[in-house]
Amino acid sequence: MPVAPFETLPDDARLWVFAAAADVDSEDAPKLLHNVDLFLKSWAAHGHPLTSAREWRDDRFLAVAVDQRTEGASGCSIDGLFRTLKDLEKVVGTSLLTGGLVHFRDALGLIHSVSREDFERVARQGGADASTTVFDTTVTTAGEYRAHFERTAGESWHAQLLAG
Repeated sequence: MPVAPFETLPDDARLWVFAAAADVDSEDAPKLLHNVDLFLKSWAAHGHPLTSAREWRDDRFLAVAVDQRTEGASGCSIDGLFRTLKDLEKVVGTSLLTGGLVHFRDALGLIHSVSREDFERVARQGGADASTTVFDTTVTTAGEYRAHFERTAGESWHAQLLAG
């Protein structure tokens, strides 16, 4: 099934956001995206091709979505995506599958990926507050991604980490 342009997927398309623990440089990003595109072109669930798309942004975030109107991703097909990304970690030199990290922009606009405890510490030290831009990797649909992936900490679940 052809890979669709990301913007053409419906808002209810199922989505996964993968965040690199560090920026992927301009030499490694094309390698990553080429391999992801190869995987998506052959991605199938129970032998049925999946209509999918991907978006790469900020040298760090990979969003992969499936239009479930034609065929939904199965557990095995999702496992295949995760295995592919795990293998690609060696290519890009950073983790793509580490969970539990908080991703935010500092006052200079640089993106950081830190543990929740470290983000709370940054907030206590004045380096983050309700107006800090955060990235919500827990969004699960293309519509949520478009509307809520990047927003202020005060408008997201990250606000609970600022109270400490």
